Amino acid sequence: MNPYAGDITNVHGIRVGQAQSESGRTGVTVVLCRKDGAVGGVSVRGAAPGTRETDLLKPGNLVEKANAVVLSGGSAFGLEAAGGVMRYLEQMDCGMDMGVARVPIVPAAVLYDLNVGDPHIRPDAAMGRAACMAAQKGMQQGRFGAGCGATVGKLVPGAVPQDSGIGSASITLPEGVTVGAVVAVNAVGDVYHPETGEVLGCAHMPDGTRVLAEGLLYGHAPAPQQIRIPAPGSNTTIGVVAVDCKLTKEQANRLADVAHDGLARTIRPVHTQMDGDTMFALATGRTENEVNFVKLCAAAAEVTARAIANALYFAKP
Repeated sequence: MNPYAGDITNVHGIRVGQAQSESGRTGVTVVLCRKDGAVGGVSVRGAAPGTRETDLLKPGNLVEKANAVVLSGGSAFGLEAAGGVMRYLEQMDCGMDMGVARVPIVPAAVLYDLNVGDPHIRPDAAMGRAACMAAQKGMQQGRFGAGCGATVGKLVPGAVPQDSGIGSASITLPEGVTVGAVVAVNAVGDVYHPETGEVLGCAHMPDGTRVLAEGLLYGHAPAPQQIRIPAPGSNTTIGVVAVDCKLTKEQANRLADVAHDGLARTIRPVHTQMDGDTMFALATGRTENEVNFVKLCAAAAEVTARAIANALYFAKP
């Protein structure tokens, strides 16, 4: 396959910074908004999430905008990276003005990669700050940032999961609105191309033979009852979808909801008890152009699926 074009930084008002530890096989990806933030939303579909500041993004709660979103490895330990992002943004004079201080709003989600590299090396505040300082337009895809230790295909007993990573893609609609996504793919399931159905990521046996989870799940292989059940939370696909038009907080939450359709198109199975699948949405409001919201939601699901495909493409050795 050829990689899909674009990345989330094509959305006006969005930059991405990444930092990782090669020996620890873990890292951080930070999606930064412009100084006054972006209207945010979130949707958690996995049953074992590791998150921070997601409640404040729900409709009806006071805060409407986020200054950054952190995607991190390291399981729950990786949530510490958001503290470094907060301190960096405070120094940049970003965040809610509370009179005595500015409080940056930094939601975060983590994936589990402790069993891949050195489990004692985890994303921390210093790595979060380093990711902010590396922020730019354009981003590296594959085994970088939060995708450094990501793997897929973990249901087949005796098989080795395939290396995955972080991917991104974007679409500019005829109305002039750009929709982009970035996704760190660490799923328990296998990954398929969103258009052709080609297998992009799955487990393999020690002799290199690829094995699909679907055969075990649906009884199309010997001993279908032999499914390896990883520990809850030991996987997880996390990401951000962003647009540069204006959205309400309710619309941003809906956009995060439908972004999960991109996961469902490419990952099988998805949203399991062992995954903490979480998608954020950001609307920077940098363009006055308007687009039909149904069309915008369809584009969000599409770029999410493309970003997942790119994560596997760029993670190849």
